[in-house]
Amino acid sequence: MQRKIVEFANLLRKSGLRVSVAEAIDAFAALDELSIDDREVFRDALRASLVKRGDDVATYDQLFDLYWSGFHDNLKHAFEQAAGALATDGIDMEQLLQKIREMLESGQVPEGEVDLSDLARALLTGDLSELEQMIRAAAAQSGVARIENMLQIGFFGRRTLEAMNAEGATRELRDLAARLRAAGMGDAEAEAIGRLAERFFEALRQSVRSYMERELQTRNFDYMEKFRREALFEKSFYSLTEEEIARMREVVNRLAQRIKNVMSIRRRRLKKGKLDLHTMLRRNMARGGVPFELVFKERRKDRPKLVILCDVSSSVANVSRFMLQFVYSLQECFTKIRSFVFVAELGEVTQVFHDHEVGKAIEEALEGGGVINVYTRSNFGMAFHTFWRDYLNAIDAKTTVLVLGDARNNYNDPKAWCLRDVHAKAKNVIWLNPESPSAWGFGDSVMDKYLPYTSVAEECRNLRQLSKVVDKLVL
Repeated sequence: MQRKIVEFANLLRKSGLRVSVAEAIDAFAALDELSIDDREVFRDALRASLVKRGDDVATYDQLFDLYWSGFHDNLKHAFEQAAGALATDGIDMEQLLQKIREMLESGQVPEGEVDLSDLARALLTGDLSELEQMIRAAAAQSGVARIENMLQIGFFGRRTLEAMNAEGATRELRDLAARLRAAGMGDAEAEAIGRLAERFFEALRQSVRSYMERELQTRNFDYMEKFRREALFEKSFYSLTEEEIARMREVVNRLAQRIKNVMSIRRRRLKKGKLDLHTMLRRNMARGGVPFELVFKERRKDRPKLVILCDVSSSVANVSRFMLQFVYSLQECFTKIRSFVFVAELGEVTQVFHDHEVGKAIEEALEGGGVINVYTRSNFGMAFHTFWRDYLNAIDAKTTVLVLGDARNNYNDPKAWCLRDVHAKAKNVIWLNPESPSAWGFGDSVMDKYLPYTSVAEECRNLRQLSKVVDKLVL
C-alpha cells in the first residue's frame, strides 16, 4: 500500500500539486489509523494529508477516481451485465453454480479430469477482487507503463489477455460444460455454462480495455493539465468562461510565485555583488598585491513604487481583474503600491486591498470600491484630470505609473496634457491596452493622443502578454 501511496503522490506532483515527502508520510500514518475498506474515508484521509490548497481539490478528485477506484466499479458492472444476460435466458445463476459445485464435490465428474486454472475459477465464481489483481499483474507484465497514445490501447489489451491466458480459461469452461453434460447435467444448463463462458470472456475483454484507457488517461493527465494551462496563457481575457476564470486565478498565482522566486535569487546575487578588482588591489597593497581580503561591488536595485490606474468598465473588467491579482501577488517586489479605479470618476482603492484578502479586494475594486460609479460611460479625460488635480504629488522619480484601459473615450475631451504632466514626473508610464495596436486611434479610441506620453504601450489581452509586462516591471 505504501508503494501505491508513493506512486499516487508522484502522480499528483506531475499534475501540478505540491506534495512533500512529509505529507506522503502523513498519509501513511492516516491509513494506519483508518480502514481502507470505506472508500469515502480513504479518499478523505488522503485528501486531508496530500492536498493543501482548495484549488487543487478538483484535480485530486479526478486523479483519485482514475488511480484508485474507478476500475473495480467498471469490472463489477461488466460482469453483472454478463450474469444478467443469463437471467434473461431463464437460467438462475446461483442455482447453476451450486449445481456445478455439487457435481464436482460428489465425484460425478472423474477426479483429475477437471483442473481449472485460477482465471477460470475466478470467472466461474465471480471473484472480482481476484480478477482485478490478475488484470493489474498481467497489464504490468505486458508493459502498460509504456502506453502513450490511444493507438496502443488495443495492442497492450491483447498482450494483457494473452498474459492471462483468457482464451485458455474460456476453453476450460467450455470443456467443463461438456464433461458436466456427460456426467448427467441437463442440456439447457450445460449450454448455459458455455454461453456464460463466452459472456465472461467478453466482459473480461471489455474490462481489460477499460483498464488500458484508464492507464493512458492517468499517465496523460499531467500532459493534458500542462496543455490546458498553456492554452489559458494564450486565451483572450475577453472570452474566458466562469470555470476558466477560476482556473486562471490559480495559474496567475503560480506565475507570480515563479517571478518572486526569480526575484529572490536575483536579490541574493545582488547582495553579494561582483568582485571589485581595483578596490581589492588597493586594500591589499600592504600584502604585496596578494588578495588576502576580497572586496565585492555592492549593487542595489531599488524596488519601484507603483501607481495603478485601472479602467474597471465592463469592456476591460477581466483584464483588470488579472492585472490587479498579478500585481498584488507581487507586493514584496514593490516599495509601495497605490491603486486607483475609474470609468469616468476616479477613486483610490488602496485601502480596500489593505482591509481584505486579494480575491475579495479585487471583486470590490471592480465594483468601484465604494468610491466611484461603475455604471456609466468611459471618460478617460475626466479620470486623468481628477488624478492630475488630486494625486499628482503621489508621483516622484521612483514611481512607475501603470495604466490599464482600452482608451475608448466616448468622444469626450481626452485631456492628454494631464498624462503628459504625469509622465514628466514619473520614472516611467506603462500603458496596457487589451485592444490590438491596429485599433488604436480609430473610432472613439484616443490611444494615439496618449501614446506620446507613455514609456511603454503594449497590447495585453492574455496572460502571456501580461506576464511579459510584469517581468519588465519587477525584473
